[in-house]
This record gives sequence, structure tokens and C-alpha cells, in this order.
Amino acid sequence: MNGTGNTARRLESYVEGAWRTGEGDGKPVLNAATGQIHALIGTDGLDFRAALEWGRAAGGRALRAMTIHERALLLKAVGLKLMEQKEEFYLENFATGATRKDGWIDIEGGIGTLLTFASKARRELPNTKVLTEGPVEPLSRDSTFAAQHILTPLRGVAIHINAFNFPVWGMLEKIAPSLIAGMPCIVKPASQTAYLTELVVRRILETGLLPDGALQIVTGSARDLLDHVIEQDVVTFTGSASTGQKLKSGPAILQHSVRFTMEADSLNASILGIDAGPGTEEFDLFVKEVSREMTVKAGQKCTAIRRVIVPKMHEGAVVEALSRRLEGTTIGLPDDERARMGALVSLKDREDVKSKVGMLAQEAEIVSGSLNEIDLVSGDTETGAFMAPVLLRCGNPVIAEAVHSVEAFGPVATVMAYEDNDEAVILAQKGRGSLVSSLFTNDNAVAREVVTGLAPFHGRVLIGNRRSAKSSTGHGSPLAPLVHGGPGRAGGGEEMGGMRGVKHFMQRTAVQGAPELLSAVTGQWLDGAPVRADVHPFRKSLAELTIGDQIVTESREVTQADVEHFAKFTGDTFYAHMDSEAAKANPFFDDRVAHGYLIASFAAGLFVDPDPGPVLANYGVDNLRFLTPVYFGDSLKVRLTCKEINPRENAEHGEVRWDCQVTNQNDEVVAQYDVLTMVAKTWPAVT
Repeated sequence: MNGTGNTARRLESYVEGAWRTGEGDGKPVLNAATGQIHALIGTDGLDFRAALEWGRAAGGRALRAMTIHERALLLKAVGLKLMEQKEEFYLENFATGATRKDGWIDIEGGIGTLLTFASKARRELPNTKVLTEGPVEPLSRDSTFAAQHILTPLRGVAIHINAFNFPVWGMLEKIAPSLIAGMPCIVKPASQTAYLTELVVRRILETGLLPDGALQIVTGSARDLLDHVIEQDVVTFTGSASTGQKLKSGPAILQHSVRFTMEADSLNASILGIDAGPGTEEFDLFVKEVSREMTVKAGQKCTAIRRVIVPKMHEGAVVEALSRRLEGTTIGLPDDERARMGALVSLKDREDVKSKVGMLAQEAEIVSGSLNEIDLVSGDTETGAFMAPVLLRCGNPVIAEAVHSVEAFGPVATVMAYEDNDEAVILAQKGRGSLVSSLFTNDNAVAREVVTGLAPFHGRVLIGNRRSAKSSTGHGSPLAPLVHGGPGRAGGGEEMGGMRGVKHFMQRTAVQGAPELLSAVTGQWLDGAPVRADVHPFRKSLAELTIGDQIVTESREVTQADVEHFAKFTGDTFYAHMDSEAAKANPFFDDRVAHGYLIASFAAGLFVDPDPGPVLANYGVDNLRFLTPVYFGDSLKVRLTCKEINPRENAEHGEVRWDCQVTNQNDEVVAQYDVLTMVAKTWPAVT
């Protein structure tokens, strides 16, 4: 079946471990481009309380039994399988009204986001079930009482309620951090495009990679789903602000203080810098970006540009250039290669957009496009939800209201002029919180002044100029490492943001107690916890090494000859190491001091075991601090302790973090840092 065919299939929901069809014939879902019935949808008779309980019991238990890296590797395997099947998804995508180019953002962009999360989790998070956050907080002088913040998976279900415009990306960018955190998911896609989400979920479940209960999907009305949430559940919502506020104020949500993250539609703006007049590269980039954001997915993106804020002196030139580009946009069936823009998601949506344009027209005039006339290269305006791009101009945007509060969720934007940077910021702020704003400028002062004014009102700000033109991902592209969300009207929530998003599905807890007990909880050694000093820890493979394995070295005296040799050898002849009078004039030193990196080098010489063994490489140092000056004649020794062990799931080695403390003859700590090494799982290594 393809996206423009006549065959309608009955969509199913996957709940309680099986694909289930709602009672009755189901409601028709139409092909956005042809108006034909594409699918039938409904959830009547499904037991959502049982679905939640099954997810918590089966899915949650199975995910929490895995480490973070094991979960991430599952997602990587799922993402690679989905990429192999992308052509099937592209065919189904046409029914949403989106062209193949539009579908790329949703389908491959979504799978890419899933893979990015899987990769970042393995690079940035330890291979553990409990995360620590921040440093250990000593709570006693004698190291018998301390505290550590930890993060553990919530024991509920993450319910993801998604919008119609990104049926693949919208699901995958939400389930990725949830599953990595160890939290099972129920996906509720918007009915208009649920057939594409359902197809992708089918292919995910067919891989057999995810444990039972980790992923469920509800296709059709959510009915009483949110009536059964508990304090351990999480709800994320993408859609209209009015629907989001209604869901957020549900009795069960309020009663149980359920975490609710909302990403709502917003009046995103793009600003042409006062320096970027016609003839500059930034002017051309700006016009191209606004045109693209108005026409990609027929303007039905939560990040699309709705307000085009330009210097008063360049307003006419912007309107002329934008109109020319928009009027050259070819519109037609999404699977027609001639079409650069497809259809809106439904005829109802098109009527809503036209109604909103009518409201905007009370304060602005249409300067390009028409609500009633459209040239198609294919398709039919009677059955397909096609619409020409519409550009408006607001003559007095400072006192206008509708252009800053009414969103026509389609290929519509309004040009508005400003006098200076302050007024440009004021106009952007009148949107009362947006997902994203962009500024096109090649002037550092303009960038500094405008961006600092935009930032409190936006979740993301893109600065465009000639230098980044080829590499920039553009105004409208949320990226996995960056937060997606915004204050105020945009919902006040955050999604993605790399590993920040994972932590949203975990509980932060401050744990206090004796060091040995904290170590047992966190899997990390801390000062005051038990140690073992039998053989040199560098002689131990991961199979033998345990946290707390320690060596305390012999002492080494630091001499003037050492310091002067190091200075000559490295070229570091900073006065504090070479000039006694100058060093004494420094308020931090009593005389010439040893180089900090000489101390670190001597420390390595003291603790390293030189013979070949399971320690394969030193790959870094974290949190290096020099705490007490080292003078000629001081004696240094090192205490090196195995602090954390992270075996890699798909390699014959793992990372080991060592606590390194360097002290002088008075037992004062002169340097403190973490040494990072790669260590073989067994030794001799398996070949």
C-alpha cells in the first residue's frame, strides 16, 4: 500500500503485550493530498488502566535490570533496523501531505535523533544503573558522614502525546531519553497521521529488541488514559497550548503532582539585523530561510517562522524578495517530484489556517499569495488540503495584538518593521515566549545586543551569517544535543538537550550517610570508604579490580634542579618558577614554586607500574586542581584509588576512573584530580 492508494487499513493499538483493535468500525482518517480514506482509527473498549499497569510492571522492571549502556545499545540496534526500512516509511509519509524532502526531516531526522541519543549516552554517561550528579558533599571533618545526589529511574510510565506534524521524529525524540533513563513508554500520536507512527512502532516491535512492556502505542482517542496516572508517571505533550493546558490541569495530574512537560505552538520570529541590507549575504540568507520555513511541511512546524522582523529601511526590499521566492513555489501532490510544497494535513486544518489569516488581516495586509487562488502542478484543491503561501505586512506592529498572539499554523508569515535593536527585541518578546528565534547579522555588537534580549523569551536562538551558512542546520531544526522547548506561550517545558533530557525521567535524590554505605549505593569510591592495598592496582584487569583498590607511593623530593630542568625542557619559564624576588612579590607564593604539571608528571612517575599489563592507555585527566604551592625541598607522595569502573558492553576493555591525591611532607594536599584509563576486561587479553 502506498501513501496515495485507495486501501484503508484498520489501525491497532499495542497495549498489554498485544496488538488490539478498538470496538466498532473506527473513524476514517483521510489522505491529506487526495481526500481518500487512508485508515480507520479508534480505541473504544481498550483498558488503559491495565496498559499503564503492564508498562510499569513488565517494561519498567526489565529496563531497570539493564545498565544505561545496555539500553543505549538496544536503541542503536533499533535505529539501524529502522534506517533499513525507511523507504516503507517514505511511502506512508505521502499520505500526510508531506513531500519526500519534508519526510526526510521527520523520518531520517527522527531515526538520527534516536541514534544520537544512543551514542551520547554511551559516551557521556557511565555504564551503571544509578547516576551520580555533582561532587560528593563532605558533611563532617573526620570523613565519616557525607552526601551525594543520585538519579534513579522513575517507577512509572512515560506517556508521550504527540502532534500530527512529525509522526516519526516526535515519537522517537521522546522515547529515546525515556528508554535510556529506564522508563517504559506509551506513545499517543495525533489521529491525523497516526498511521505512520503505528507503522514505525510495528517495525520496532518486530525487531524483538525491546523488552516486553517497554513500548506501547495508542492509536485513536486517549479517552481516560490520563485518569489513571500516578506520581511515578511522566506526561509529555506537543500540540496546541489550549489542549495542553486542559490536559495539564487534569485531576489525576494535579492530585499526584505528575511531571508534565508541554511544548506548545509559538509565534517564532526571525530578525534581519540592522546591518544586513540588500546586497549583503545575510539579507539573501534571511530571505531564503524565511521562505523555506514557510513552505517546508506546508508551514506546519512548531518551529516555523511566523513573524518576520526587519529594519524599517529594508521592509520594502524584504517584501519584494520574499514574494518573488514564494510565488515561485510549486505546489502539488507530495509524491510528484515537481512539487516543492505538498498539502496541509487536512481540509479542516486548511480552513482553520484561512480563518486565522482573516484575524491577522484585521491588523495586516496580504502582500503575497491568496486564500482562494492557487496554481497546482498536480492534485485537486477540492479534495486535497492545498494552500498557497501567504505573506502579510503589519504597518504598526508595536501596538498590534493579533500578529503577536494568533498563529495561522500553515504557510503564513507576517512582515513587521522595527526602528532599532531595542524595538526588534520588543517585537520578538511580544510573542510572550517562543520555541526559537533567529537573527541574521554579521555584526558582533548587533548579535550581542539582540541575542541577550531574545534569550529570556526563547528556548533556542540561531544566529545566521555568511560564515556558518554552509554548516548551519537552520532556524527550524531542533537537534538532539540542544534543548527543545520554550517559556511562556511555548509551554514552559524542555525536551532533548542531550543527556539533560534523560534526567527528566529520573528522580534526583540526596543520599546522606557513611562513605562506605554511599559507595555501596553509587558504585563509586569516596574518601573515607574502605580500601584494599594488596597488589598494585595497575596489575589487575577489570575482572579482578574493585573500587577502593589503592596504592600509596613512596615520597619524592622536588629540587631546584628538577624545576629548572622542567622549565628548560618544556619552555615554561613563568617567573614564579624562575625568579625568587618576583615570586615573593606574588601574594600566593613565599618563593619560587614547582610547575603544576611537573607535580602531575612526578605523580605519574610515582604511581605508574611500568611493565605491560591490563592498563592499556591513559586517556585523560578530569578536575585537576593545584591546591598548595610546592617549594624546593618538599617531598611528594601519591594516593591512587580506583574510584569508578565502567566496562564497555561491546568491547574487551572498559574505563576506570582513579582518584589521585598528591600530598607533601606535612600531609597537605597539593594536587587533586581524576585519572582516566582504559583497562582490559581480562589479562592476558583475549585475542
